[in-house]
Amino acid sequence: MSLGVNELKPKVFFIFESQPYEVLETHHLKMQQRRPVVQTRMRNLINGKMLERNFAQSDIFEEANIEKKNVKFLYNHRDEYWFSEVNDPSKRFKLDKSIIEESYKYLKNNTILDAILFNGQIINIALPIKMDFKVIEAPPAIRGDTAQGGVKQVILETGATVNVPLFVGEGDVVRLNTETGEYVERMGKGK
Repeated sequence: MSLGVNELKPKVFFIFESQPYEVLETHHLKMQQRRPVVQTRMRNLINGKMLERNFAQSDIFEEANIEKKNVKFLYNHRDEYWFSEVNDPSKRFKLDKSIIEESYKYLKNNTILDAILFNGQIINIALPIKMDFKVIEAPPAIRGDTAQGGVKQVILETGATVNVPLFVGEGDVVRLNTETGEYVERMGKGK
């Protein structure tokens, strides 16, 4: 199926220069004395690279044949991340750290997530947008410090470092937005 420029909206998958891309943002620009263009920010689904391109109103694209299926994250060894089908652990596959980019920071063993398939081949993963993590290392909050609403850096069970409010302590469980890496809320207090 072909897509016109006006159909390039966030979360739409299309083919550009023989590669599958996901649209992240679009802006319609009308400049004096020139034809209007659509400024597009997009991510290559195979290598994760971001691109910004301007497309003319006359440009036509092929819709990318993207499917998603549930998979389970098993473990990582060096820069290889191993997954399996949810109900069949013998059907395993691996993705390199370079492909999954920043997602590796939020991978916990046995997490169910989406594998992204392009023409039947698994090319990447998509994490749940919000996930909970245990804080394993946090500097202590200084009494009276919490009124200003500052932030501090903590280390999560996956080894990722994130900014959280000062009241979050070691052993707490926090919910993060995996797309932005930002703290959402504290889910449970540690002992």
